[in-house]
Amino acid sequence: MRNFIALLFILLVSISCSTKEESKPLPRIAIAGLAIESSTFSPATSDVAAFRTREGVDIFNYYPFLDSASDDRARAEWFPTLRGHAIPGGIVTREAYEELVGKTLAMLKENLPYDGLFFDIHGAMSVVGLDDPEGDFIIRVREVVGTETLISTSMDLHGNVSMRLAENTDLITCYRMAPHEDALESKQRAVENMLDRLESGKGKPAYKAWIPVPILLPGEKTSTRIDPGKSLYAKVDPMTKKEGVIDAAIWIGYAWADEPRNHAVVMVTGDDEKAVTESAEELAQSFWDVRNEFEFVAPVATLDESLKMALASDKKPFMISDMGDNPTAGGAGDVTWTLTEILKRPEFKSENGPTLIYASIPGPEFVEKAIAAGVGGKVEGTAGAAIDDRFAPPVMLKGTVESIKEGDSAAEVEVVVKVGSVHVIVTKKRKPYHNESDFTDLGLKPREANIVVVKIGYLVPELYDMRADWVMALTPGGVDQDLERLGYKRINRPMFPLDKDMADPDFKAKLVPAANKLD
Repeated sequence: MRNFIALLFILLVSISCSTKEESKPLPRIAIAGLAIESSTFSPATSDVAAFRTREGVDIFNYYPFLDSASDDRARAEWFPTLRGHAIPGGIVTREAYEELVGKTLAMLKENLPYDGLFFDIHGAMSVVGLDDPEGDFIIRVREVVGTETLISTSMDLHGNVSMRLAENTDLITCYRMAPHEDALESKQRAVENMLDRLESGKGKPAYKAWIPVPILLPGEKTSTRIDPGKSLYAKVDPMTKKEGVIDAAIWIGYAWADEPRNHAVVMVTGDDEKAVTESAEELAQSFWDVRNEFEFVAPVATLDESLKMALASDKKPFMISDMGDNPTAGGAGDVTWTLTEILKRPEFKSENGPTLIYASIPGPEFVEKAIAAGVGGKVEGTAGAAIDDRFAPPVMLKGTVESIKEGDSAAEVEVVVKVGSVHVIVTKKRKPYHNESDFTDLGLKPREANIVVVKIGYLVPELYDMRADWVMALTPGGVDQDLERLGYKRINRPMFPLDKDMADPDFKAKLVPAANKLD
């Protein structure tokens, strides 16, 4: 009888504990973030309209790992606020920044308190009159949510991690691939790291190691497709497998903004001081050790040399990257210098000359003229250089309208005009061309063209797979690859490669205090 009573008591206690465990409230997690890569070397500016904003539950459409059927969605009570994303461009106006941040903060106040916050940013936003916008943003978020809330930050590896950002975030990670094929994977890692820490009760990591690395290189030299970037980033994941380490990351930094925070950074978070600091120091030293090995990910030449190579080739399509005005890196996207030089060449004057596709140049007034002329009609007018006319004026286009496409989410309206043997894509608003369908939807056949010129740096995966051959042209613009002629005035010096003979830095890890331990 005693044994029966004892077993009954144990069973009741077990049921009671299980019930309590099942009734444990889910963590309350907010979502917020602004993402843009903005060049301070471009005359362009980015206003509120430049941002594609998602608010409330619409944010979940951006994160497939948080859809209604996902395991991660069920692990918390979610409070999405505002998540804004813009095509890279010029410096953000102060008015736009204040409006977007102000709206985010107001939405955060509606559902306080929070156990966690997913802070989804790029890390290379520049704002008129404000250094380190992401650092400012997270401090203002902390003023609303408090210092106890666990903030997990996801970033682009071309972002910048200032000490302010490092202090006020708890968990932080970034992409490990360039091109960024692991973007969503990285965001999911940031979310799951946060969920794991909240569910386990471990909360904030005991240690955050931050090491600035005085290197400033463009993404076109640090792609993880090839060494040394490939081997360097291959060292990151093994660090996270160490006991006591949560996550590790290497930021290349953003080369086309002139602020003290613009440089490479290594951060490692975890609960074991030795494992965290040693991992950070090893990654930082590994980065420094290979600094002289970084080279462009494809052959590089002047535009004239690039065109001669393409014209002499029998491979289709021969792709040329018009790098200096790359809108995916922060260029204005309307520099006409390259297109002007192409149209001067005798090889392309005849309709039967080598087929060249140029993507693209914005020209809203020209687009209206093309629409009025209609497909098959003749059109004449100028396009481009409305924002950045430092290198060439608006380009004159006189030719035949080949196609018109309305309703594009980025360009709004696209037209193709054939000038000689050059098929020029003119858009109402600037648009990067990433996919084969961007061309075929306009009736173009990029795989059959002799030459395809795109305003881009390293080719994104689909263009990379489509190329038969490729060269990157050193053209002028707001994201000029010749960093030495940009004229930095405010970055910390010495900085490699601007100061090639600088002394080796001290890579002793700096332990960053948690937000609730700041003085």
